[in-house]
Amino acid sequence: MLRIAVCDDESYFSQLIKKYIETFLWKKELEFKIDIFNSGEELLEIGSELINYNIFFLDIDMEKINGVRVAQKIREYGFESYIVFVTAYIDYSLEGYKVDAIRYLLKNNLNFEATIHECMEAIFEKMNYVVSKKIFSFNEGEKKVALERILYIESRLHKLEFHIIEEEMKIYTMYGTLNELEKEMK
Repeated sequence: MLRIAVCDDESYFSQLIKKYIETFLWKKELEFKIDIFNSGEELLEIGSELINYNIFFLDIDMEKINGVRVAQKIREYGFESYIVFVTAYIDYSLEGYKVDAIRYLLKNNLNFEATIHECMEAIFEKMNYVVSKKIFSFNEGEKKVALERILYIESRLHKLEFHIIEEEMKIYTMYGTLNELEKEMK
């Protein structure tokens, strides 16, 4: 599951950014969770849990701790995550390079949604993030399944049980053998 943090002290923009990211990820049919933080302090309070996020959207101009300082703290935990600065000011663009930010987006851009979608595409390209899906004809009906959501497949007398993680664990069945399934999945 993709985890994203949006940190902006202006509620309007944090909700707008979240909405645009959700629209993008729903079209991709991806599992995700987006958390909103209203200040740099609030985000940094989670400490080492910062490593659980894949992507950070940070406003630069925030009270007390600005986005650049927040990004520096995030980098103290590692470089595995992607940082995007979202701000109304171009002044800090050089600071973004110091923390290996992937993009610097302007809030007052007329094509703000398209800019966020392009940014997400660039992040996915760098991550090599591809979700493979396959349509299975289960006894319970046809279902499109993200292969990464399959926990395991169990075989019992030519009946396959797919244990799939959705909102909760679900079991779907179909007739066949693991050998046949393996050939089909290659």
